[in-house]
Amino acid sequence: MALPINITKEHLIKAIEKIDVEGIPQDADSQYYDVVYNGKNYPPKVIVSYANIFANGEEINRNSFSGGIGTPCFKLLEKNGFEILQKNMKQTDIPKRYWIEKTIVTGRPDRNEGERALGKALWSPQKSKDGSDIYKNMRLVQRGDIVLHLINNKSISGISIVKEKAIETNGVEGTEWDGPAYLIELDDYILLHPAIDRKHILNESYSNDLLQIANSSEVFFNSKLDLRQGAYLTPCSNELLSLINEVYFKLSANNLPHTNGIKLNSFTSPKMAQINFSYKSFHEKSKEAGLIFSPQLIQRFIASLCTKPFVICSGLSGSGKTKLAQAFAQWICYKEADGEKNEQYCIVPVGADWTNREPLLGYPNALNKEEYVSPENGVLDLMIRAKKEFDIYEASDKKIIPKPYFLILDEMNLSHVERYFADFLSTMESGENIPLHKIESESQEIPQSIKLPRNLFIIGTVNIDETTYMFSPKVLDRANTIEFRLIEDDLVKFIASEIKLNMDILTAQGANMGESFMAMALQETDKNLKPSEAVLKLFFSELKKSGAEFGYRTASEIGRLMYMLKELGEAGDTLLDIAIMQKLLPKLHGSRNKLTKVLPILGGFCLTDNSKIKEDYLDKFVSNSLTEEDLKSDEKIKYKISFEKICRMYKNAVENGFASYAEA
Repeated sequence: MALPINITKEHLIKAIEKIDVEGIPQDADSQYYDVVYNGKNYPPKVIVSYANIFANGEEINRNSFSGGIGTPCFKLLEKNGFEILQKNMKQTDIPKRYWIEKTIVTGRPDRNEGERALGKALWSPQKSKDGSDIYKNMRLVQRGDIVLHLINNKSISGISIVKEKAIETNGVEGTEWDGPAYLIELDDYILLHPAIDRKHILNESYSNDLLQIANSSEVFFNSKLDLRQGAYLTPCSNELLSLINEVYFKLSANNLPHTNGIKLNSFTSPKMAQINFSYKSFHEKSKEAGLIFSPQLIQRFIASLCTKPFVICSGLSGSGKTKLAQAFAQWICYKEADGEKNEQYCIVPVGADWTNREPLLGYPNALNKEEYVSPENGVLDLMIRAKKEFDIYEASDKKIIPKPYFLILDEMNLSHVERYFADFLSTMESGENIPLHKIESESQEIPQSIKLPRNLFIIGTVNIDETTYMFSPKVLDRANTIEFRLIEDDLVKFIASEIKLNMDILTAQGANMGESFMAMALQETDKNLKPSEAVLKLFFSELKKSGAEFGYRTASEIGRLMYMLKELGEAGDTLLDIAIMQKLLPKLHGSRNKLTKVLPILGGFCLTDNSKIKEDYLDKFVSNSLTEEDLKSDEKIKYKISFEKICRMYKNAVENGFASYAEA
């Protein structure tokens, strides 16, 4: 819940005065933190709850918002000058052998020698009592590590982050351990109630992923997740933390733990930081698999997905449209179990007989009013899985990054797109749910409605011939359209290559970048169109004359696309060039009379000197005395990708009497 923004310090002080008069409520949930005011301790959430009485006339239900470090509740108190201190955790709250209440001499150079820092220390024996180094291959726990706390090696009782690195000691006074040990000062301990039985995260559906995660990390005491008896903690990757959170989310009836007022996902470890996403690694792996795609095409494809999760791949049949979509999904998704279909993507061939939404969304069974028939192609099931993943992301305050899911619609325009895809097009903009049925039966697994989650990416492939239908402006306006073409050089490289196509090489090779890819796609960006304002105004004015002008949505998405391209390493004029090509030109089509008037003017916008565009460029291109290679090397052309497309459309209009983006 978002707290009211009009709560002031005066309201908070009145709330404290109310507590002084009435006392602290019996159900107050301040287990770990206190607000200190005038030498007295008060429960933070009760103060904020009561403050709303004086600000807005009603008490806020304390179960509707969280307390803890970094929460809006604590930020509100700290902003108004209130001091928040962590309580001393009671020994009964945590397993005895895992914690000691002790003053630690840190010996840190930035503190005076001998200064004693009061804190809680978790200790973990790393040597035998005789001092022998029995765990010689083990690394010490370091500052920033995420750690799991185990009870008898059977369940995960808590999660925390290492505040200070290990300090070697020869025993811990007041405990049963008197041999060599390491004291580790921790921060933000979260006690899980109930503890997670480890079998819940080691079951068959997760075991392969967990072993892969464990083997890729420096795991405490052992190279595998199944730790030996007596192991007390283990460094934990963000992937494993997300998985534990997901399991706990399910076990706790869709209610994430709020112990300490901090959720599991609040931890960020510098040692377990996200891998920066790189399209170059996918490009290299696709070459190994025998696929020939230019780095820029891959860059545009990924940037388009991050801009908006609906991308249309248009072009010549057999030019690699479906293969690129399949390759990327296969590369970034986790590996499926043997003999099972990957649960993160599906490829669906669109039928020429698709006249309504049933092939994608299913339908209520007319013969059984309590049954909903899900399509056999798995589209609805994919949407439901993606939605559940996205629900966890939202419930975790957007800290547990969801996995990406991909729906690839092959030959999307083999049927009228607006007929079978109308619900998707509508909800992409409105954000409203797609209604499915009104069945009240508890046994029905299909929800009554579903919203398109932002971690579901829809990729449509398009061929243009006499068997297909043109896209309407409504469809093109909602997508990034990428053109796939082959030039002579591509064919030469293909013939010369001796690499056999092997898509299996790609499987799960980029799965460790799924989180960083999704972080990019979910990132909020400003449109930042000021640097491109003059050019966009020119294009808008000219496109308006032919009825192909663009609106606010297109302008906003141009800004976001340019931002994503920049994030992936593109720079300079190419940013706007790609945006013009993918967002402004696709809707342009018409007769020779219409296009031969507008195309030269649009082409002129792409040049540094447009005084002789028709004589020096368009007419020469029509007569084949100017080639595409010539255009690429011409320094007078500012937006080379868009200008080359305009030249091809102009040639088509002159020779055939008609031209469109898809056919040029």
